[in-house]
Amino acid sequence: MRDVLFLPLSDEEELVIAADGAAAVGLKEDDFVHAPYETVVYFAARVALMEAMCVGAEPIAVVLQNFIGDKYWETLCSGIQQTFSELLISIPIVGSTESNFPTLQSAIGVTVIGKVKRAKKKIKITPKTAKFAVIGEPLVGNDVLERHDRVVPLSLFKHLLQHPAVLELVPVGSKGIAYELRQLLDDNGIVALSYHCALPLDASSGPATSLLVSFLPEEEQAIRTLVKNYFFPIELQL
Repeated sequence: MRDVLFLPLSDEEELVIAADGAAAVGLKEDDFVHAPYETVVYFAARVALMEAMCVGAEPIAVVLQNFIGDKYWETLCSGIQQTFSELLISIPIVGSTESNFPTLQSAIGVTVIGKVKRAKKKIKITPKTAKFAVIGEPLVGNDVLERHDRVVPLSLFKHLLQHPAVLELVPVGSKGIAYELRQLLDDNGIVALSYHCALPLDASSGPATSLLVSFLPEEEQAIRTLVKNYFFPIELQL
């Protein structure tokens, strides 16, 4: 099941909630990975927005939880605005800051709220005849910063969302490609005896640096042309 919550709004529409967070990543002395706060929150917002948009939702608001300190609120909002800019959206940000006590490590949380028409939900629509691929590479920690050119760009993600040959998109998280693939296959009633990909299937993909995609087999070349060297096919034995 996707890391997204669906709540009924009406007979035709549902509320969509997706979230992500980061801890021990930032500029505090005890942080495990040191990175600018704009970058940290950019990736957290990116994950939550991708999760919501992948199921067909239109984001309508972002909730920011800041456990770093008051003086970083505007910096964090700036990082979230960067994701908005790359996705060509503009939505409000609301949230809260832990200002009573200092923290030894950085931590933030980002929640995205969206809406989707029931008839346009992009889940459980992959047939057994579909093909599968990973777009981008699984990266985590310092590798996200050092190999940023292998992180699937949000501009490409947006193109994939709108491509008529793409059936479902799933952001790959810390549990890896194989976990997300098994979930996607189970959701669609597809039983695979085995699967293979040139990428490490169990490696963490951290802040959704890669995407799992199912697509119409006759359009594989079109997908390859669009994503170029970000394309890694998955071979299934059914």
